[in-house]
Amino acid sequence: MDFAKRWCKKLKPKEKPKPSPKKEVRSNGKEGLRVSSNEAPSNATKQKVEAAKQYIENHYKEQMKNLNERRERRNVLEKKLADSEVTEEEQNNLLKHLEKKETEYMRIQRHKMGADDFEPLTMIGKGAFGEVRICREKTSGNVYAMKKLKKSEMLRRGQVEHVKAERNLLAEVDSNCIVKLYCSFQDEEYLYLVMEYLPGGDMMTLLMRKDTLTEDEARFYVGETVLAIESIHKHNYIHRDIKPDNLLLDKFGHMKLSDFGLCKPLDCTNLQEKDFTAANNLSGALQSDGRPAIPKRTQQEQLLHWQRNRRMLAYSTVGTPDYIAPEVLLKKGYGMECDWFVSLV
Repeated sequence: MDFAKRWCKKLKPKEKPKPSPKKEVRSNGKEGLRVSSNEAPSNATKQKVEAAKQYIENHYKEQMKNLNERRERRNVLEKKLADSEVTEEEQNNLLKHLEKKETEYMRIQRHKMGADDFEPLTMIGKGAFGEVRICREKTSGNVYAMKKLKKSEMLRRGQVEHVKAERNLLAEVDSNCIVKLYCSFQDEEYLYLVMEYLPGGDMMTLLMRKDTLTEDEARFYVGETVLAIESIHKHNYIHRDIKPDNLLLDKFGHMKLSDFGLCKPLDCTNLQEKDFTAANNLSGALQSDGRPAIPKRTQQEQLLHWQRNRRMLAYSTVGTPDYIAPEVLLKKGYGMECDWFVSLV
């Protein structure tokens, strides 16, 4: 009987052993166990995946766009050459010249700019955590204004968001009324903004030199100031530091707005007049026009109101004391109207 039981056990299929965790070599050279997990990816991982996906899609979209533009430029040149009385040899030479220029342009685009590509010259300004110097590009010889910002000072003073907003505004707004940004890069210690150099000085120097502008001159510069402010307001940015020192003149005498270190992006699509209404006391007093006074908000209601409007209004008291608008000092929230105070006064 025992012999039969042992024989039956031999005939039963053997259970497969559970696979042991695989070993993998880590970056530090040590072996570790790789344990499989069915847990869902975290929100941070999802955000990184989405950002990588967006970056890759935008990269290849830009590549296809550039390729189509190159083909279009070549087709336009071929049509012009076909319509003109040009020999076949000259046509081939012009097409080869175009290809050479396109190749040089693509090579320049792939080149990563750095501080070594520029020769620093005279310092023209110094701020709390940076300086502005005139520099010359070594390859082309063109002269620019380079803004050099120290990272450690920016972090210590909490100015990271302001610098990001300045860079985004200069890259986004394409207007002849504001200073042009050519490129930006960084190293371990500094951030660099390479901008247009305006040799005409600023409006404050012009006012000190001339004392009083003529009516035509005043009308001209006020008009260009309005155009400059309007160009950034169209992209939902406020400057918050409009003053004569930040209005620069180019070599032709035209004025351009500069120094966007205090600018802030706003969402003005849902902004209403009631967002600027100041709260009054709880007594049953009447307002100047005879209407009942608006009840004062509780602390919780004020917090909810601020959270709802924090992207539509600005609350920080920033700017140069001599040029700060009254609504900035009231600390009740302000919008783009703060930029018009100096220009109207």
